[in-house]
Amino acid sequence: MGSALAQKFAQEGFHVVMIDREDRFLERGLQSIRSTLDAGRERGIFTEEQVDAIMGRVTASTDYASLAPCQLTVEAVFEDLDVKTDVFRRICGAVDDSAIVATNTSSFSVSVLSRAVTHPERFIGLHFFYHAAMNRLVEIVRAGSTSDETFQSAMLLMQQCGKDPIICRDVNGFVVNRFFVPWLNESVRLYEEEVAGMADIDAVCRKVFGCGMGPFALMNATGVPIAYHSQQTLYEAFGAFYRPAERLREQMERNEPWSIGEETGVDAAVEERIRRRMLGVVFLVCGQLLDENVCTAGDINRGARIGLRWKHGPAELYHAIGETEVRAMASKIASAWDADVPSSLDSAAWKQDVLRVERNDAAGVIVINRPEDLNAFNPLVASQLSEEFERLEGDPAIGTIVITGQGKAFMAGADIKFFIDRIVAGTLQEIVSFTKAGQDLFRRIDDSGKKVAALVNGLALGGGFELALTADVILALKHAVFAFPETGIGIYPGLGGTQRTVKRVGKGLAKYLVYTGDFVSARKALEIGLIDAVIDWRDVPSVFRGELPAIQERPDLSDYWQGIRDLFEKYPVSQLVDVDFLPDTTLDEKTWRGIVKRIRKKAPRALTLAERLIDAQAGPESELEYLEEIFSTEDALAGLRSVGGPPPAFTGR
Repeated sequence: MGSALAQKFAQEGFHVVMIDREDRFLERGLQSIRSTLDAGRERGIFTEEQVDAIMGRVTASTDYASLAPCQLTVEAVFEDLDVKTDVFRRICGAVDDSAIVATNTSSFSVSVLSRAVTHPERFIGLHFFYHAAMNRLVEIVRAGSTSDETFQSAMLLMQQCGKDPIICRDVNGFVVNRFFVPWLNESVRLYEEEVAGMADIDAVCRKVFGCGMGPFALMNATGVPIAYHSQQTLYEAFGAFYRPAERLREQMERNEPWSIGEETGVDAAVEERIRRRMLGVVFLVCGQLLDENVCTAGDINRGARIGLRWKHGPAELYHAIGETEVRAMASKIASAWDADVPSSLDSAAWKQDVLRVERNDAAGVIVINRPEDLNAFNPLVASQLSEEFERLEGDPAIGTIVITGQGKAFMAGADIKFFIDRIVAGTLQEIVSFTKAGQDLFRRIDDSGKKVAALVNGLALGGGFELALTADVILALKHAVFAFPETGIGIYPGLGGTQRTVKRVGKGLAKYLVYTGDFVSARKALEIGLIDAVIDWRDVPSVFRGELPAIQERPDLSDYWQGIRDLFEKYPVSQLVDVDFLPDTTLDEKTWRGIVKRIRKKAPRALTLAERLIDAQAGPESELEYLEEIFSTEDALAGLRSVGGPPPAFTGR
């Protein structure tokens, strides 16, 4: 874990000091980092130069004095209280009083550990998941003494490092291990009871939860003793239901992996028995988490989706199965162990929160918090964004509203599955209604009497790009990217993209962006006046307080951008896609041929309708006029289904 964390921080550009007791342990850690990076290089993730640069940012030392310049230290030693206490004493003797000290503990109370540090107000729990350089999840756990400043700094730093945080109260198991470890334990109980073999139990779990490995395979990968000791810790904290299965204890003592064997197949009744037991355990424990106010239903779902890589998170499974069945499953497990049935098994308690709202001085910050799906815009996001924006807009103490995203995306467009499901079902009017509701929301943001700033933290695609365009001020971090991919998936922008873009950059550049779907970096977006400023991570706290940077006048377009603007202002799309097209342009031949080649791969009907909408400039609501028409085309269904795979050959039908 320690070497993986060192690798991750170094990958993100930070200088890292890795401390261990002996040089041989440090050498092993450095070799682990090098091996992981080399594997990434072979897969094309890193270049040789990048690998060397990352390794160059890691310093290995046995001397705690080397920690003196560190602004954050993360303790990641084994779970022994005396050892951890000694490590914290050494850290505090080396770092500056302003440094944040964090623990990666998975079993001890963060508040208890805080007693071992010099400045408990600057102590926090950061529980990472294996492999920490690749798994994006981190549980952020406040000790009773943790200051707001430390918490906010940790949240921001985790985002800067490419992590997706969930926030939880300081209790044993935190969030994910609290339900995941009993999930493992229950699989062993099923095996003990001879309900099915290990391979078949794994197979049913893969099917139900959408996970890549079943519980027995996972225990083999991470270590059976870890599963046992984690379960034992929960048992000591929470009682009988959490008692480790006898067969798990025996396997731990043998210190051997499970002999899983081959699937033999189970009948429907046995499959249903396994399904209900494994789901029942998850719902029971997650209900307890909600009863205890450890976290939100959204954080439970994010923990499973991001940290465990389950395709179906507990909250999504809850709503798919329904309250009555969920209550029956959890109650049966509770009854078997004489445990209380959680009160938080009603649907209201399981409402997924997909936003996080903060109030800082005279500013309100709305964070779209659905990173497991790149913050995609769907009815749930639309509903909560509408509610929270209205609440902030009605608060007289709030002068500025900042909208941003959690994770890799500001918002990566609309939820594609929503569209596909409605096309297949023949309920296109639901797409129209959803889009109209989105337009109403975006108009309210656009017309708000408050100062609205969009802080684009990553991908702003399609609907995300359109959301940013509703803001008075658009700020972007250096790695942000903007694009309208719609015509490449058979549709056109429907949340104001054909209208508000023109107000920002004019018709020519708006057509370029919509027709080509080209990804535009933050720097290029600033060059054409699409955004107002490019900022650094160090500027984010002040933006969150409503202190926006001074906006300079937009610079004149370069010759390159003038050439692109003029090309699209001069020629209609019918000529741009003509194979014999020879434009009168200042652009060099390679550039204009590359542009028209990209346009010719787009859906013809989508291009025609986008052109009509941009030329007419009749307002965002005009985009509703052709929605049923465009979503009725074969190209729309083929394009939407192609997302994540090779692009289709559009036919114009």
